[in-house]
This record gives sequence, C-alpha cells and structure tokens, in this order.
Amino acid sequence: MTYGFLDIAATPAVKAAQAANGSLDFWEGFKGDRAFDRFGNAEAAFIARRDSFYMATVSETGWPYVQHRGGPIGFLRVLDDRTIGFADFSGNRQYLTVGNTVGNDRVALFLMDYPARRRMKIFAHVELKDLAGNLELAEALAVPGDKAKVERTMLFHLVAFDWNCPQHITPRFTEADIACAVAPLHDRLSALESENIALRAQVAKGASA
Repeated sequence: MTYGFLDIAATPAVKAAQAANGSLDFWEGFKGDRAFDRFGNAEAAFIARRDSFYMATVSETGWPYVQHRGGPIGFLRVLDDRTIGFADFSGNRQYLTVGNTVGNDRVALFLMDYPARRRMKIFAHVELKDLAGNLELAEALAVPGDKAKVERTMLFHLVAFDWNCPQHITPRFTEADIACAVAPLHDRLSALESENIALRAQVAKGASA
C-alpha cells in the first residue's frame, strides 16, 4: 500500500533533499498500513473537537499564503469520509484565500490539538459554494447562535492526510481548558471557606458561653 500523503509531498526536489540527508532509502521503502485517503472514526472525532485550523493556498505568482480559521468547537464539520466543510464568514474583506483558490483549488490544512500535542495535516481540493442554491448545505454547516454574516461555504475534498509526531508541539490551553482543570480547586476552596465560616461560628459561640 502506498503512503498517500508523502507520495504527493515527495517531489523530485524533496527526494533529492532526502538523499542528501540520508533518509531517501527509508522513505522510498516505507509502506503504511493504510492509504490515509479516507477519514475514519478517529479522524472524524478529532476534527469535530477542533476550534481552529490553518489553511495554506498558493497565489498565481507562486507565493504561499496561510490563513487561520476559528470558531466554536465543531464549526468544522465532517460531511462524509472524504469531505469536511465549514461556513465562511465575512472577515477583513481581502479575499486572499478565496482569490487564490480560483486559480488553484489545492489546499493544505493543519489541525492542531495543543493540549494533547497532536497535529493532523491534510491535502485537499477546496470547493467554494455560494449560499444561493445551496441553502441546505449552508444550514448543515451553520454555527448555532452565531450572528456573523455567512458569505459562502467551503468544502474540502480529501486527497490524503497524515499525523505528525508531537516532539516539538508546545502544549497550549484555552480558557475553557483551564476553567475545567481548576474547577475542582474552586470547589475545594469553596468547601474550605464554608468549613472555616462554620468553625469560626463555633469558636465565637464557645467564647460567648
């Protein structure tokens, strides 16, 4: 079985770099146990828990552009085992990503889980869909309660994905992560404060007796 992601990424120049650094024989002989061209249950669950991702496109002049997209957990939806998508809101109105995809629909996505130090990378073809005539899709990708204006939907048709090692991923935590972690401490502090108040009341009662 071929190793789908690296089969795409390993251009002749990349292979030359691998040869120069002594890793070509390893990677040319490497065969994964799956093609990584379908999202399984583990990948779907990972994607569903994301609140942001990074998307890279390439302009007509050859310059890469990386954009950060974020939202509430679950804003990036798995539609089937080869398609994910999200509702695209109006931003600074530069439309760099939108313009780049007109001439080249290939994108690279990075999905990060900083607390768990995991990183999923994806090669895909992006498809932009206007709201007119695609209302059902827009509703399926809508974020409940979000008042921002949706301009279009973006679909990513999977070509290949892979996982990176966690070695140099620095753990980072959101406010929600921290609040969950310290909740038991707050509960314990409240219990101790209540206990302290009760003990003070007993001491005061004994002193006045």
